[in-house]
Amino acid sequence: MTARLVRALVLMAVFWAATAAVLRPALAADAIEVGSARIETAASGDGWVLAADFSIPLPEPLEEAVNRGVPLYFVVEFELARPRWYWWDEKTAQASQTYRLAYHALTRQYRVTVNGFQQTFGTLAEALSAMSRLRGWRVLDTGQVNGGAAYEAGVRMRLDVSMLPKPFQVTAITNRDWNLQAEWKRFKFNP
Repeated sequence: MTARLVRALVLMAVFWAATAAVLRPALAADAIEVGSARIETAASGDGWVLAADFSIPLPEPLEEAVNRGVPLYFVVEFELARPRWYWWDEKTAQASQTYRLAYHALTRQYRVTVNGFQQTFGTLAEALSAMSRLRGWRVLDTGQVNGGAAYEAGVRMRLDVSMLPKPFQVTAITNRDWNLQAEWKRFKFNP
């Protein structure tokens, strides 16, 4: 009886490991990735702006939804913390920016809207390319950080499923194609 149990457990472990190995590349390929991120001095000199590059693969169900007129909302989140060895990290700044990606069948154009500014594109690839390159987003003012202190910044992008129509929100609960998000990209910042 124990030998059978051991064999069954070993077979289950082998099956689980093989399944995980097969699914892992698929999950990684469908995730948003942060290629690079950095904080630069603002042109006016009175603050800092974020520059980041993203890779945004759009799975087939999301592409089909956009082409049928369902707008998708992508949120870029930024946070800045000062690490402390004696207490929890001090949260210095947090910011978020929302991109709205929509297709208009009448004009056959894709529209990307951010902060009330709208751009139109002829193809979905062009629209995603524009969304994947973030430049000049003001995230910090001069008074928010101390010169000479070491900070840790983080940035990520995710699909905001709470902004989808209700039937799609239910689908998003059970379908991984509808849960696009990047892991936090962490980097050091010394003002």
